[in-house]
Amino acid sequence: MKTKIFTIAATALLSLGLTACGNDFLDVSSKTETSTGNYYKNQNDADRALIGCYDGWQGTVSLGPTFTFQMAAEYMSDECFGGTGANDGRNSQVVDRFDISQESSQTNIYNDLWEYYYKAIYNCNELLLKTEGTPWSSDAVKGRILGETRAIRALCYFDMVRMFEHIPLLTTPTDENVPQADPDSVYALIVNDLTYAADNIPANAYPKSQAAANDGRITKYAAEAMLARVYLFYDGVYNNNERKEMPGGLTASKALAGLEDVIGSGEYSLVPQFKNLWPAASDNWVQDAAGNWTNDSTYAGDGNSETVLSMKFNYTGDYNGNSAGNRNIVMFGMRTGGTICVPYGQGWGGATVTTATWNDFATGDSRQSASIINMAQEGITQLDAWKKVASDQREYTGFTIKKYTPRSKWTKGTDGSWSMTHYYQGLMAGDFQNSQPQDYVLMRYSDVLLMAAELGSPKAQTYFNEVRKRAFTQSDGTLSNGYRELPATESNILRERKLEFVGEGIRYWDLLRQGIDVAANTIAASGERVISGGREETVTIKAENIKSKRGFCQIPLTQIQRSNNLLKQNAGW
Repeated sequence: MKTKIFTIAATALLSLGLTACGNDFLDVSSKTETSTGNYYKNQNDADRALIGCYDGWQGTVSLGPTFTFQMAAEYMSDECFGGTGANDGRNSQVVDRFDISQESSQTNIYNDLWEYYYKAIYNCNELLLKTEGTPWSSDAVKGRILGETRAIRALCYFDMVRMFEHIPLLTTPTDENVPQADPDSVYALIVNDLTYAADNIPANAYPKSQAAANDGRITKYAAEAMLARVYLFYDGVYNNNERKEMPGGLTASKALAGLEDVIGSGEYSLVPQFKNLWPAASDNWVQDAAGNWTNDSTYAGDGNSETVLSMKFNYTGDYNGNSAGNRNIVMFGMRTGGTICVPYGQGWGGATVTTATWNDFATGDSRQSASIINMAQEGITQLDAWKKVASDQREYTGFTIKKYTPRSKWTKGTDGSWSMTHYYQGLMAGDFQNSQPQDYVLMRYSDVLLMAAELGSPKAQTYFNEVRKRAFTQSDGTLSNGYRELPATESNILRERKLEFVGEGIRYWDLLRQGIDVAANTIAASGERVISGGREETVTIKAENIKSKRGFCQIPLTQIQRSNNLLKQNAGW
């Protein structure tokens, strides 16, 4: 694809990918003096280039696109509205309502995201091409490096094809201008890449017992779990959930077998208390008699027993070209204008959670308060500091995402006084906007259990019960009175997924795989009365807007123009 479509520096792999990212497995010294022409001499070079592939993948979030994949997924679902500032442009509403008339100039909403994904894919393609003659010390090393590389490429393409459906398919580091591929060809590549990863990354390459050093690496089990997610999405969107074979030869039985392998590995288990999966929900600031503050956090930690796959971030970002923070965090955070209430920090007010989503939870379901900030219930709306900035919020509902939100802390000054500060303030050169280190967890073990149940495992009821019981487990380990056992039917499993994964960028794709009519009508029904700029308004989402686009996003106009109109816009946009 020519630079008419996106710009890739000749040394993109090295300049983007081989700089340190701050995590243990990404902590390497810079090799920016190296070029692709004299690289890939041995497997050590290949291993370092693999770090560049991870970095490119991380860059789809950390480089700060206008909308990340996760942001768009939340805005488009029935969980959230677009939100943001009362005086901001209405690009979030274009996404949320599938309606370009919200702001007709917003024709390049996803342009930077498109470019970042193809840069990441370029890195992977270059590694795969350049290592064809690499001498390997063993088949296991070769399988690990190439397996992880192909898995990253598959993950990038899976995000892109779900968002846009019709995308160019590049399998070599080319600058050719190519048309959009048949989606089946893209899915075949995704399945083949993930299958290679599942078959060739050694099962013991990254044991959970060593998560402190290798958390964030793609494992055999992560690849198997992602294959099931790919299968369920394709089967729902293209095969009417008839459990047919999909491109790449993936069947329902193969997808289920992979999930059962993950479960049977013994590597994973549910974290006993749901809230302990999430940093903000786990924070517990306590003040002693002397006035000193401590955080008795119960957070299970990065790479905990439930994490099957995560995208790593850190607080080493700055405004000199180093981007490593999770940009979703600040976008989802409350629009407070500053740190006004520990443990929550400052954000931009995107993805305001619908009242219906809060009300979906049954009494005693611990996921409700662990997933969502209820601003009135937590006393935030009574703060004078909040009242001063409340009118700056668009589509205020009183609820926002807790799983991924900026945090604040109590800090003791040199004079002995305590004040609220951003959680990572002063650690490095960045700030709360670009240095949010919370990982984005793409696959949790609870998802593995629920997908296995949905695909008809003989242990479906056991898996389903395990997830539900954890949700209703109280701090003393007993089940709340609100728990009742439900049969593991498809409808119950899908409803459980809605409750389990609020705010994780999963719900929208689960809706699409139930059929475009179900998705559109469900999302349209989520409209409600909100407050924007201090005034009440009604959010109206038209089902026809979603149906006319089949749930897919607009191709960036800049990409169409750079391709000399070889790329075609999606229907409805």
